[in-house]
Amino acid sequence: MRRTELQQYLNELLQVERIRDYCPNGLQIEGRQQINTIVTGVTANQALIDKAIALNADAILVHHGYFWKNEPEVITGMKQRRIKALLQADMNLFAYHLPLDVHPELGNNAQLAQVFGWPQPQILASADPQGVVMQCELPEPITSQQLGEHISACLARPLTVRIDAPQPIQRIAWCTGGGQGFIDQAAIAGCDAFLSGEISEQTTHSAVEQGMAYFAAGHHATERYGIKALGEHVAEKFGVTHHFIDIDNPA
Repeated sequence: MRRTELQQYLNELLQVERIRDYCPNGLQIEGRQQINTIVTGVTANQALIDKAIALNADAILVHHGYFWKNEPEVITGMKQRRIKALLQADMNLFAYHLPLDVHPELGNNAQLAQVFGWPQPQILASADPQGVVMQCELPEPITSQQLGEHISACLARPLTVRIDAPQPIQRIAWCTGGGQGFIDQAAIAGCDAFLSGEISEQTTHSAVEQGMAYFAAGHHATERYGIKALGEHVAEKFGVTHHFIDIDNPA
């Protein structure tokens, strides 16, 4: 397929024009026009770029790309080395941040619900109408310990933090990555538990004082699945080769 075809398809699929974000979504670094092999990963770090070059990939597709709001504008140091490697390899870099988080099927939140087996996830619109936060009703109440063990087993890594609630959990809300700030909206909406990737100092107090269970499961770990699903979707639709590469990150 051609780069322009992929760019147009992804932008329309993920509806980038309707999402307000902290970075440009779509094609960030332009490479060769013809695309036969795509590498996906969570973040466009040097290790992912190097592996994509070794696979002779034509494009990298990530959740965390470059050119974030308030980051230094100069291209020096680490940023220079990454971009230089992409340009020398004539490799395209596509990045989709919030548009990938909120997609109802391929998004990070939706895919995480599939990983956990959580039924009928829905947008928690009172927290964010774009769909950054989702919620569901579990089939039957379970304890904080049981839910924490299930999350850890599904992600194949220990939880960063688990804060138990005194009551059983049936209604849970979640936001992958750095979504811990939505815990208060989840509490106001009547959720019994909240899950995010990261935790902040105030998150603990919010959970304890509002009687909620809380789970910090890792920014990287909770956002592996959307970009992988997106790559698989593109490969199936356009017949290109796809490699998902997981550069592990404990955060």
